[in-house]
Amino acid sequence: MGGKNIVLAIIVASIVVLAALLLLAQPEPVTETELVPEPEVVLTEPEPLYTQRVIGTSVQGRDIEAYQFGTGETDLLFVGGMHGGYEWNSVVLAYEFVDRFMERPELIPENITVHIIPNLNPDAVALITGKDGRFTQADILPNVDQTSARFNANGVDLNRNFDCKWQSTSSWRGKTVSAGTAAFSEPEAVALGSYVQEQQPQMVAFWHAQANNVYASECENGVLPETLEVMQTYADAAGYGAVPSFDAYPITGDAEGWLASIGIPAVTVELASHESLDLEQNIAGVDALLSKYSAPELAR
Repeated sequence: MGGKNIVLAIIVASIVVLAALLLLAQPEPVTETELVPEPEVVLTEPEPLYTQRVIGTSVQGRDIEAYQFGTGETDLLFVGGMHGGYEWNSVVLAYEFVDRFMERPELIPENITVHIIPNLNPDAVALITGKDGRFTQADILPNVDQTSARFNANGVDLNRNFDCKWQSTSSWRGKTVSAGTAAFSEPEAVALGSYVQEQQPQMVAFWHAQANNVYASECENGVLPETLEVMQTYADAAGYGAVPSFDAYPITGDAEGWLASIGIPAVTVELASHESLDLEQNIAGVDALLSKYSAPELAR
């Protein structure tokens, strides 16, 4: 009997130990206050490298587009194609800068936003290319009078259609040209004027051809001091001549003069020919302006 009691005692003790071990192995109950929710994951879209939008249409309904790079408070505007097919190289040059800033957005200082309107006169460009949108020199149609492709589809010289000393006719190299029925009578001029009023750029540069110079702008109150600084900065960097006042022949209604009249410095950059892009020169000029306006005292 004694042996049986010992065995029984061992069995009971083993059961007690096993039960105790099982109890210890049980996880502690989790109270409601200890439940921690998973952190919410918020997916954010990356900042776009650029924006592209239609800012108006031409007489024949072609889109006029603007590209915007950067998000700084100091806005700089560059415009090509004012005289359409007659200065088609200014359009190609403008698109070179569109591509450059798409590929290298870091070139634009943090305090600057760059705006580019590559082709303000798309109807006139279509006359010499036979196509809409981007083109290359290989697309230029042979035997086309590029001089007549200077004007918009209404036969108006767009750079005589702005509100600075506007007259119904003006001059171009000794010829009389139409300036429209009123200042801003042409949709292309309206597109540029509206964009300027919306964005309020601190400086505007127009690419034209051909004179190998950078010209300052003026209206009734003369040349703005900052315009002379912009002119000299671009000209020095690009190796162009600097001309404070255009006096080759009288001009009325030019876009640069209108900008001067509303207090915005504007310059005309005249390429060396009607075929060349002067690309490296103009990269140097644009980069010099970016450096000039990246200075803290010029930030808005």
